Amino acid sequence: MENPETYDAFVTATTRADPPLFDRHLKAHRSLSNQGFVITIAFTAAALALPLMAFLGTLALWTLLPYLAAALTALWYFIRRNDHDGTLQEHIRIWPDLIAVHRQNPRSADQYWMANPYWVTTRRRNTKTVENYLTLKGQGREIELGAFLTSAERITLDEEITAQLNACRQP
Repeated sequence: MENPETYDAFVTATTRADPPLFDRHLKAHRSLSNQGFVITIAFTAAALALPLMAFLGTLALWTLLPYLAAALTALWYFIRRNDHDGTLQEHIRIWPDLIAVHRQNPRSADQYWMANPYWVTTRRRNTKTVENYLTLKGQGREIELGAFLTSAERITLDEEITAQLNACRQP
C-alpha cells in the first residue's frame, strides 16, 4: 500500500450510500489462456526436441540439451511473468463531489488517488512510444490511466470521463 493514511482516507471517502455517476473497472486483455499456454510449451518442447533426435547416442546431445532446456524454461518463466503482470487493474469512480482511482499493481503496492471532479482535467497526447496517452490531473498530481488499453479504448475512456466531469461541473 502507498501508506496506511492514504488507504484509510480512500476507503472512508469511497464508502458511500450514494452510487457513483461513473464506475469503470479496467483490466488488461488476456490473449493467452491456460490451455493455450500448455499448447505453446508443448509445441516448443517438441520443436526443440526434434533436432535432438539426430544426436541420439552422441556427446552432442548432452552438449545441446542444457541450452534447449534453458530456452524452454525461459519461455515458461516469461510467459508466466507476463500473465502475472497482466493482472494490473484500475477502478475509476466519479461522484458529483469526488473522483477516486484505485490502481492494483501486480508487483508493487496499490495506489490510490482522489480529487474534486470540478478541478480535474483529462489530458490525451501522443508520445514517442504511446499513442493517445491518457492522464488525469488534479489535487496537485497527474496520474496515467489505462496504460494497458488500446489507443481506441483510451479515446473512448477519455470521452466518457470528460463527459462525466463536465456533468459534475454543471450547477
